[in-house]
Amino acid sequence: MTDDLFIDINCDVGEGIGNEVQLMPFMSSCNIACGGHAGDQGSMLEVAKLAKKFSVKVGAHPSYPDPENFGRVSMKIQNSRLVESIQNQMSSFESILKEQGIVLNHIKAHGALYNDIRRDSDLARTFLKSIDGFKDTALLYVPYGSAIEEEAHRRGFSTKREAFADRNYNLDLSLVSRQRVDAVITSPEEVLENLLRMVKEKHILTKEGIKVYIQADTFCIHGDTPSAFEILNYLSTELPKVKIHIKK
Repeated sequence: MTDDLFIDINCDVGEGIGNEVQLMPFMSSCNIACGGHAGDQGSMLEVAKLAKKFSVKVGAHPSYPDPENFGRVSMKIQNSRLVESIQNQMSSFESILKEQGIVLNHIKAHGALYNDIRRDSDLARTFLKSIDGFKDTALLYVPYGSAIEEEAHRRGFSTKREAFADRNYNLDLSLVSRQRVDAVITSPEEVLENLLRMVKEKHILTKEGIKVYIQADTFCIHGDTPSAFEILNYLSTELPKVKIHIKK
């Protein structure tokens, strides 16, 4: 039907959870950890093969070089060291994709790095410098209205705006800290409700109960959310009932 909507659901994978076989059938793109916060050559290869098998678009998920904190703590790191780390992560991942004949669809920063380049223009420019070699061949997943979105457009990157269906938001469109118990939405029903607001009404409902406008082209479900499989399975059943489909 012409009034049906097709959306991209992306998931962070290759982070040591081991649930990729369950999740892959329900997503349309994935972000594979490249060794900065999690993952190694073996896990990158295994998950990339799974993505190819299930016709899921493959993205790189680089981060601060901080496996101890799973990349979820902001780092004071020299620009040159960050660039070197990101480039090493991307190089390792790209070599695996080439061996498997897989096209790199996108790049999405992970965790604290993702949050930091959302608001820090200088850091955003440093991150873009580290991935400049992919500017003409891969999309960049970015938060709506962010510093990284603005800097990316200024430098000629193609982007997709991202929103998080399984996370709660603050008024400034930052994510509620994972240190709070209400940071992650684990109920499939609540995730669906959250997603429908984003897709159909173009707003999120903050923890304060205030509606804030947002635009998104891709929607994330975290692979390490304990109920990730239940959420994705539920969405695959319920979304078609309201004429929304996950686009492979």
